[in-house]
Order: sequence, then structure tokens, then C-alpha cells
Amino acid sequence: MPPLEILVSSWRLDWAATAFVVVAGVLYGWGMRSAGRKGHRWPAWRSLAFYLLGLGTFIILTCGFTGVYGPQQRWAFTLKISLLLFVVPLLIGLGKPLTLARAALPDHGIKVFDAVLSSRPVRFVSNSFGAPLLGLALFSTFLTPAFYTLRTNPAADALLTLGVPMLGMLMALPIIEESNFHRSSAYLTLEFMFVFIELLIDAVPGILLSLNGQVLDHAMTVPDPQWWFRDALQDQQFAGNLLWFICEVVDLPLIILMFIRFSRSDKREAVVFDELTDEQLDELHAQHLRGRH
Repeated sequence: MPPLEILVSSWRLDWAATAFVVVAGVLYGWGMRSAGRKGHRWPAWRSLAFYLLGLGTFIILTCGFTGVYGPQQRWAFTLKISLLLFVVPLLIGLGKPLTLARAALPDHGIKVFDAVLSSRPVRFVSNSFGAPLLGLALFSTFLTPAFYTLRTNPAADALLTLGVPMLGMLMALPIIEESNFHRSSAYLTLEFMFVFIELLIDAVPGILLSLNGQVLDHAMTVPDPQWWFRDALQDQQFAGNLLWFICEVVDLPLIILMFIRFSRSDKREAVVFDELTDEQLDELHAQHLRGRH
């Protein structure tokens, strides 16, 4: 591992990351101001979570050590991308940006907002059926020569810097902000079961990287290597170990959040059924037995 002074002192300016932070920070600040004008007092701890934990971690990953040495070391790049996908969205989600947007937008803006959330692409990404496929597709590129291009090409790096956190937020925010994504308890039960499949699927690229005896992206050397650099095969295997570990560990809090989400949905539906009359319940049972025509 690199010495501590290199981990702490390695910094670079990433323009794509800077633009992301500026836009996200300004929009969140505008949301707090607009929500305050409408009488909504936004909790200070959510603002701190959004700016310090969410955007702060994003800056550290993209402009710090993993951003500086990602092009040379596969493990640093893998650590950056996996945390941008799995961890940063969860930390940003603590700030409840969707709830803040709903509190800040005018009525016609809320209608547009709801239309976007209910669109087919968002619904596909924001459930546990589509998320494993997208994660698998992203990390499967690490098993090909494209891994080298993703690490070293500035355009690819900028695209990943902006796209991976957005993809992660589409995957994580429906679980964190369940009030903006209304789904039945039966649907959530299927999602909950599918998460266990995701535990295996997400880890497959990491396992293959870790156990493979050949360098899959064919990049055997790097320019100006540092004394603490790993050789190509060790670098690839360590990147696989990290990816395997992160994919398994991060799914645990997601399972807990999904269980909480399911419990809340089940309670809401129980309240609705309790309010129905006996005649209405009999009609629902009859419709269920007849099926939809």
C-alpha cells in the first residue's frame, strides 16, 4: 500500500467532478431557500449530510488519491468507481434531495417531477430487477481491454465521473426516499427476494478479476511507476478483491433499508384495508377470484 503521506497529499483538479459539485450544491441550496419561503423548515443535519458526507466523499474520490492514481493502478480506479456507484449515492440520499425538490417546486413543477419519476427508464433503473443488470454490465467491462480505456481516457473518465453517481442515485434513492416511489408490498417482496440474487451477480466480475491468472486488459506497464505500485497481475487481483468485498458489504445496508421500506408499505396498506367496509372487502375478494378481464 502507498504510504500515508501519499494518500493524504495526492490531489488534482477534476473539472467534471467540480462541475457536478457546483451544480448539485447550487440546486440543493436553491431548494432549501425555496422550501423555506413556502414554510418548510429543512433540517440542518440533512444539509450537512448532503454537502459534507455526500459531495465531500465525491470530491475525495475523484480529486484525491483514487482520482490521481486511478489511471495507473487498477485497484485505485476500481475503488473509486465502486464507491461512486454504491456509497456516494447513499450518503447523498441522507440529504433527501427528492423530498427537498418536492417541497421547493411549484405545483406545475411537481407534476413534471412526478412524470419523470414515473417514466419507464427511471422505473427500470430504480428497482432491484434492473439495478443488478446495470451494475453487472458496468463491472463486466473490467474483464476486457476496455478497462484500460476507461482508466486512461479523459473523456471516458469524465463520463464515468458524472454518470456513475447518477446511476447509483437512481438505484439508491427509491429505497431511501420511498415516499416518492409508491409501490405495493407484494412488489417490494419480489424486490426484496431479488436483492439476494444481486448479492451474487454483482460479485461475479470481482471474483473473475481476483482469480484470473492473466492480465485481462493487456496493459503490463505504466509510465513513471512509483516504488509502491503493484505489478499488473497483482494490481488486477487486488482490484478484484476490493470489488468483490465492496459489492458484498454494501448490499447489507440496502437489504436493511428495503426491509424497513417493506414494513412501512405493509403498515400503510393495512390502514387502508382497515378503513374498508365489509361490503367493499367482499367486492375486492370477488374481483380477485374473478381475475382481471
